[in-house]
Amino acid sequence: MGRYGDLDYPKLTRNGFLLGVGLLVAGLLGEALGPAVLGSLPAWGHTLFLDLEMLGIVVGLFAPIVFGIALPLTE
Repeated sequence: MGRYGDLDYPKLTRNGFLLGVGLLVAGLLGEALGPAVLGSLPAWGHTLFLDLEMLGIVVGLFAPIVFGIALPLTE
């Protein structure tokens, strides 16, 4: 058994990347379709969708680095 137990690194890498893509797409769609559906977005709505976009990019980039490269090398 490895240092971190029985972690399935390919599955964690794939799911982390897909989570990041999902957050990015949710932020983009919310920013694009929000004004069309609601008429106008309040300032906190714009901030929320921008934060979702940024968080999606960060998660999508770091999940493969952490779970695909760094943790398997420390086993």
